[in-house]
Amino acid sequence: MLQRPLTAACAAAAAAGALLVAGLSGSASARPSGVPAAPTAAGTLRTDAAPPALLRALERDLGLTRQQAERRLANEAEAGATSGRLRAALGAHYAGSWVRGAESDTLTVATTDPADVPAIRARGAAARVVDHSLTALDAAKARLDRAAARRATTDTPVWYVDVPSNALVVRAVRTDAARSLLAAAHVDASLARMVKSAEHPRPLYDLRGGDAYYIDNSTRCSIGFPVTRGSQQGFATAGHCGRAGSTTTGSNRVAQGTFQASVFPGNDMAWVAANANWTATPYVNGSSAQVTGSTQATVGSSVCRSGSTTGWHCGTVQQLNSSVTYQEGTVTGVTRTSVCAEPGDSGGSFISGSQAQGVTSGGTGNCTSGGTTYFQPVNPILQSYGLTLKTTATGPGDPGDPGDPGGTWAAGTVYQAGATVTYGGAAYRCLQTHQAQQGWEPPNTPALWQRQ
Repeated sequence: MLQRPLTAACAAAAAAGALLVAGLSGSASARPSGVPAAPTAAGTLRTDAAPPALLRALERDLGLTRQQAERRLANEAEAGATSGRLRAALGAHYAGSWVRGAESDTLTVATTDPADVPAIRARGAAARVVDHSLTALDAAKARLDRAAARRATTDTPVWYVDVPSNALVVRAVRTDAARSLLAAAHVDASLARMVKSAEHPRPLYDLRGGDAYYIDNSTRCSIGFPVTRGSQQGFATAGHCGRAGSTTTGSNRVAQGTFQASVFPGNDMAWVAANANWTATPYVNGSSAQVTGSTQATVGSSVCRSGSTTGWHCGTVQQLNSSVTYQEGTVTGVTRTSVCAEPGDSGGSFISGSQAQGVTSGGTGNCTSGGTTYFQPVNPILQSYGLTLKTTATGPGDPGDPGDPGGTWAAGTVYQAGATVTYGGAAYRCLQTHQAQQGWEPPNTPALWQRQ
């Protein structure tokens, strides 16, 4: 179904020094005897109840233990609250704040007035006296922003206020380009620091099932499922949406990719290779669904569809292996469902639970009165084009190119029900059509494989 585009005053206190979780809850301002302490920011924000996935990511990416990750979050919550109070108290003298240490256990607050130091330390933070206020640095950056808008250049791709160094930093391929931009913005050289850099920033966009994309800047369809082929990232979609060589732009109208192969009629399958600005994800838009595989649902199973026109709608699988004749010709091997769809939803994701099922092909009716919709099963698309479904199991990498659908078990391979493979010296028969993922070896997944 193609769619033509629609036209902080500081209280005196004795505490001083580093911000530690053990000290945060009991330090800060003096209070009358018998008056309970105000709740800390860490307690209020319940950082001890941070999502396990977030804690795991902190451990992995920052090299922390679980206890360090928890302490870091609590310290950062308290530091944010303390910084806010001090910013309000110091007013025009305030020059920024920052934390350091594996557990973010030291908060430093900068000021242009030495008389502020006792008040900063009374809040449990370290104090630093600097030359420029944050207001002055931000004003200089704003002038740089306006100058850059008039004379855009990739030779000076990044600039920012760096509070630890108390400077407006300009990162540039050539230092003369940085000087030129600073001069055009009438920024005093004493405020700035130039850093030679080879950075070439680019925008990054996610590929998600159900998101809109445009073909040759004209018609609109929807992404089916993000995929990989070796190191190449892209997505599977309906064949009637475009032909090999057709270019695509994303829902944001940014250049996205090119159709690599397409079949319609006969089947209704295609795949698009995305450019380096786009990243395949295991998500389907419009829900919290994350794709974990492609096990084929049975007749009567619930199935849901995401599309760029009507969003998220559900129904049931009525028949597998159906044939349907459109004006352009007959398409075979599609699945008939009671899910509604409308023009522009074409190519979008059909999913049952966390299992990818297929891409929207066509149908009758609409999402006001109801209808019938057919989808092209995803496993034949993966198998035909040597694609690997992007799933939570594959993580940031790629399990590799799909192997031979027969013989030895291999991650990335699409196995049809009834296929036989060997693994660990034993033979196994496939019980459900699916694309194999790492961790899905036959002994680990008795619902998918039966030992012979």
